[in-house]
Amino acid sequence: MKTNHRIALIPGDGIGAEVLPPAQQVLDVLGRRHGFSLSYTSYDWSCERYLREGAMMPADGIDQLRDKDAILLGAVGYPGVPDHVSLWGLLIPIRRSFRQYVNLRPVRVFEGIDSPVRGARPGEVDLVVVRENVEGEYSEIGGRLNQGTAEELAVQEAVFTRAGVTRVADYAFSFAARRRGRLTSATKSNGIIHTMPFWDELIAERAAEHPGVTWGQEHIDALAAKFVLDPARFDVVVASNLFGDILSDLAAAVAGSIGIAPAANLNPEGDFPSMFEPVHGSAPDIAGQGIANPLGAIWSAAMMLDHLGHSAAARDITDAIASVLAKTDTRTRDLGGTATTAEFTDKLIELL
Repeated sequence: MKTNHRIALIPGDGIGAEVLPPAQQVLDVLGRRHGFSLSYTSYDWSCERYLREGAMMPADGIDQLRDKDAILLGAVGYPGVPDHVSLWGLLIPIRRSFRQYVNLRPVRVFEGIDSPVRGARPGEVDLVVVRENVEGEYSEIGGRLNQGTAEELAVQEAVFTRAGVTRVADYAFSFAARRRGRLTSATKSNGIIHTMPFWDELIAERAAEHPGVTWGQEHIDALAAKFVLDPARFDVVVASNLFGDILSDLAAAVAGSIGIAPAANLNPEGDFPSMFEPVHGSAPDIAGQGIANPLGAIWSAAMMLDHLGHSAAARDITDAIASVLAKTDTRTRDLGGTATTAEFTDKLIELL
């Protein structure tokens, strides 16, 4: 196991620059405890850079990241810069260039956090959404015609490949086998006539190679309802790019706050660096006030440690997250408290 890891930091915009330092503090504490170190290189790639220089990152940005062991991202988004510009100028090129084809989003209802969903109880809701991350509905194929006229149209093509669906399905089945052995596949094959039946066929095909996992499929509309009505029934959910994106944000809201939710963009083979990021976005309405919830970034850092081979250190972080929520009344404002980002981080580190 490597004892030193080269980490790329991309704070991004808004509260991204406020939540990465707490994650670094926690990582450094765990490094000293478990005998590894992390060296950081920070990059100013952001919407503010786009407004200043016309690009989210430099032309050789991908090459600058290639020798890193992992990437820790804060958040991206800024008033005046369209979201598709920020996404396609930074996140999607990184995900696709480094074949980060698994987007992993764990969801837990922690003791001490009140879910807005009555039936979502602490200790019972513990699920993971495995989202296909580089193809599906988020393709570049398509275009617009007759812009500005009454005949204007837009065409967007979804792309599902056998290789792409198979590899994310195998990852999801293997992941479920290490958990509670249950997998749910999100589909819409009753309405989307080509890609979703193809998805269903390949999921069933891969299921035959994982006989120890119980599995089933749900149409996305019914699945969204069941996430709210009975979230505890789910273990691992595998979904296409669009469906997984929507389901994981819904699940984070069920857990009580999107400010807690982490995400990992994984290249499971380790041929390229993987990227870790909180789900919450740049939150420009609270940026600069020192009140952002750092838990999403800290949990993402735990996922990064687990990916780098430090599973015990990762568990220390998630145990500390559970403790600070269950055993103290320290809360940031999104969780109903008054703690600043720094105060919340200090309490978490105290428990560590």
